[in-house]
Amino acid sequence: MKQENGSFSQIVFKKLRKNTLGVLSFSVIVLAGLISIFSYLFAADKTENANRQDLSIAYAPIGYQQKTIEIPLPNYEGKMHFADYFFGKKIDSEQISITSYKINKNEVEYVPYLGNGLSGEPIKVDISAWTKYDIKPQDIASKFIYTKTYLLGTDSYGRDFYSRLIIGTRISFLIGFIAVFISLVVGVTLGAIAGYYKGKVDDVIMWLINVVWSIPTLLLVIAITLAIGKGFWQIFIAVGLTMWVEVARVVRGQFLSYREKEFVEAAKALGFSDMRIIFNQILPNVVAPVIVISAANFASAILVESGLSFLGIGAQPPTPSWGNIIKEHYSHIILGKQHLAILPGLAIMLLVLGFNIFGNVLRDIMDIKN
Repeated sequence: MKQENGSFSQIVFKKLRKNTLGVLSFSVIVLAGLISIFSYLFAADKTENANRQDLSIAYAPIGYQQKTIEIPLPNYEGKMHFADYFFGKKIDSEQISITSYKINKNEVEYVPYLGNGLSGEPIKVDISAWTKYDIKPQDIASKFIYTKTYLLGTDSYGRDFYSRLIIGTRISFLIGFIAVFISLVVGVTLGAIAGYYKGKVDDVIMWLINVVWSIPTLLLVIAITLAIGKGFWQIFIAVGLTMWVEVARVVRGQFLSYREKEFVEAAKALGFSDMRIIFNQILPNVVAPVIVISAANFASAILVESGLSFLGIGAQPPTPSWGNIIKEHYSHIILGKQHLAILPGLAIMLLVLGFNIFGNVLRDIMDIKN
């Protein structure tokens, strides 16, 4: 048997680097994490939730280009603030699709695009709409009239589909992160107490675990969501409160095994408190299986959230979520514009597959028998 040098984490990292599937799956997870944090840096529409609508270009095809004029609104600020790169920018200008324009001395005249190749009547806008914000007249044509490119076309409301898809990554990734965090806090705590103290404490906790375990996950999430309300944070809490059972069962089993070990008996003989033995002596030995379960729970949380959003009780519009994007456009699988439903479905599949493969790889390389 080959002896490996270094700490357990170093050995795991070395094995992970040599595993092609592990590296690829981890890369997918890291990429999704970066996109979820810096969504608005990657998105073309940097407004909050990428919710800038233009019905005249609804269902535009992939790669569609449209000449656009931007007219400042009363709350116009122009530049983006630091927080806007993380949470999106408030809509402070009106973007109008046009077919042509003409700039005169005191006004800007444009012909609006009505969709389906149709043009409207010319509209004149006083040039003060820009100059009152210290915008020079010569800058209007170069900075406020331009051709927008929609990489993945637009959705049913004329919103940039690429931007909606990118920002939707944040919901799916955060639901996994927060749900797993909640499940770890609840599951590790209850599992550790049940496994260490045994007896009646273990009986009560196991009764609770069995009750929760017997209820279908999706049904339980729906019940909790209906009880605490629909919304962004509510769905995180609801999913997290249904995923702690498996963690608790595994931690309990590990604690039942380790509490009989010699090092635990030695710690008791030295007068260590129960909390110190639980958290300092036993818990570090349980980390490996908990990490593997967390990776699997990440994938499950993403699927549950997508299902709830599809049913309309997850993230609420206009907040983009891969689940509610599919809900809005699933009929187009047979009516045309299939990419509006297929792309978010592929994104869910890729991220879930990444977490599942990564969890399996971790399970294998953390096995001390290998």
